[in-house]
Amino acid sequence: MCKKISRTGRFTLLAHFVLWFLTVSLLLRFTFFVWEHNEVSWGFTDLLRTLLTGLFFDIGSAAFISLLPALYFALLPNKWIGSIVDKAIVWFFVGLNVFIFTFSFFAEITFWEEFSRRFNFIAVDYLIYTHEVVANINESYPLPLLIGGIIILTSVILFIFYKTKGFALTFTSKVTTRQRITVLSSVMILTLFYGFFITNSSAEWSENRYNSEISKNGVYSFFAAFRNNQMKYTDFYTSIDQNKALGIVEEKLKSTNCSFKDSSHSIHRTITDSVASSEKKNVVFILVESLSGSFMKEFGNDENLTPFLDSLAQKSIFFENLYATGTRTVRGMEAVTLCIPPTPGRSIVKRPENSGLYTIRNVFGSKGYDCNFFYGGDGYFDNMNAYFGGNGFSIYDRGRGSVLSDKIQTVRHNITDEEVTFENAWGICDEDIFNKMLSVADEQYKKKQPFFNFVMTTSNHRPYTYPSGKVDIPSGTGRAGAVKYTDYALRQLFEQASKKPWFKNTVFVIVADHCASSAGKDAIDVGNYHIPAFIVNFDETSSIKINKQCSQIDLFPTLFTLFHWNYESDFFGRDVLCNDFEERSLLGTYRKLVLMKKDKVMVLSDQKKQDFYSWNKKTNELKPIGMNNDFLNETISWYQTADYLYNNKLLQ
Repeated sequence: MCKKISRTGRFTLLAHFVLWFLTVSLLLRFTFFVWEHNEVSWGFTDLLRTLLTGLFFDIGSAAFISLLPALYFALLPNKWIGSIVDKAIVWFFVGLNVFIFTFSFFAEITFWEEFSRRFNFIAVDYLIYTHEVVANINESYPLPLLIGGIIILTSVILFIFYKTKGFALTFTSKVTTRQRITVLSSVMILTLFYGFFITNSSAEWSENRYNSEISKNGVYSFFAAFRNNQMKYTDFYTSIDQNKALGIVEEKLKSTNCSFKDSSHSIHRTITDSVASSEKKNVVFILVESLSGSFMKEFGNDENLTPFLDSLAQKSIFFENLYATGTRTVRGMEAVTLCIPPTPGRSIVKRPENSGLYTIRNVFGSKGYDCNFFYGGDGYFDNMNAYFGGNGFSIYDRGRGSVLSDKIQTVRHNITDEEVTFENAWGICDEDIFNKMLSVADEQYKKKQPFFNFVMTTSNHRPYTYPSGKVDIPSGTGRAGAVKYTDYALRQLFEQASKKPWFKNTVFVIVADHCASSAGKDAIDVGNYHIPAFIVNFDETSSIKINKQCSQIDLFPTLFTLFHWNYESDFFGRDVLCNDFEERSLLGTYRKLVLMKKDKVMVLSDQKKQDFYSWNKKTNELKPIGMNNDFLNETISWYQTADYLYNNKLLQ
């Protein structure tokens, strides 16, 4: 006798899973509300809209997740329902999906802890670099306990499904053709609707960034970032005629000491100095991980985290009002090497075909410098080796078996175990990478070779571990200790370097890659782009505090002018010390592009939107103001031109 046909039976387990997913997504949303209770808008309308928008995106995520199970349940013949094979497949994949999404919910909490955002392109990148990410998680959290807890939770959820007859009805209920068509077509229609018509940015309805982020669904956000990690400017942002945009940028880059190439599609120009010098000072450039300006006593911090850097601020060329271009290390690298505004989507460092670009190495190389990149981890991470190697740097890194493409003509040196005293997920400690650079500099000096050594630090990064006994904050206890250790390591570097025969002829340039956090309730958290920068040991009398508002992209053009060098330039940055320098900074996220001029801020968003604000530096708050078309056109011009020149291979 045929088993009774249930109207919903065969799809009961799928319904259980969807209900569980929606319930946990709602609970997670409430968790973030409580977490950010001082930042979110609690107005009834805002709260209701956040929850309803969130539910809308949760349903979309559930539809995508349900598509394959719905196909399986709809297409499997009735005679195979409840068979051993059917039971094995259903049990395995339901268990696997519950485990994966339970893990993802916990992952969202840890991601929010660090970035105050739903999953974005950073989470996508983390999937690629599994060694660093898994090691970081293992060093930051009790991973065995976490995995064990997720397995227990998965078992409890499956048990609830079992006790509520989810499995029993799924394995004993036959399905009519009408049921198959109804369920499958409903899921497919929802999937197509969300896939073609609903973008993740549709959740960004609120002026309060926290409400907008909480409105999103992590799974939906993850796959949206996966699809859109590279964005052509003119497809997503307000644009103007390219010749007009280029003309505006050229006008902003004009100065008495430069002449533009005779071309309507380039910013290439020759920089000349009236007292041109052939002097070749060595340059040690240190890009410091996550060194926010707010960590320094110089900017009001009272925790004494950076005593050495605070002392350097008094005896260096110190940039008091400089802003990072982005929120990730690769953005900082892009800014200082290419001197270019942040282009939409992923950094140029991460993109394919990014070799042979005109970078600061070309300037140093034209002067006969030996140029090297030092990184304490595996430079495969974030595509660093491919970028630096493909643009003429020799590489010193902690290779873990990754291999560079044969197309990249460079020399890669492995930092050996004998040279390492401490190492965590991200690489060797700052002291070790500095010591490696010092030993290489000694060899360069012996060969009478002027050098440009680019050092990327790693210690000021979660899990915040470093050698014990160096500072008065225990290793692994938080950001403050890592900042203090980085400051300590820099002091040790200078103490050792000062004893070297090459020290007097060496300039040290120090700047942060980005701030430790960029989270805020406004569209862009301007205050969390403020970073310190130093030019140290330029000469014995150089002690200047530069208060002009400027950008990471201006750092090396300023240094080259201090050297009185003549050089070729494709750079968007300018010498900050020149009399006609117009104060401004260019910054953004992977989707928002910003021009700031003193207290006025223009924000370009994808979907071809733009907003204009006044910025209160003391409160770090943005207030909407009426649109200024000249300001808007200038903002568009910087970013549209940068994107155009890069994509048309005009920065080579």
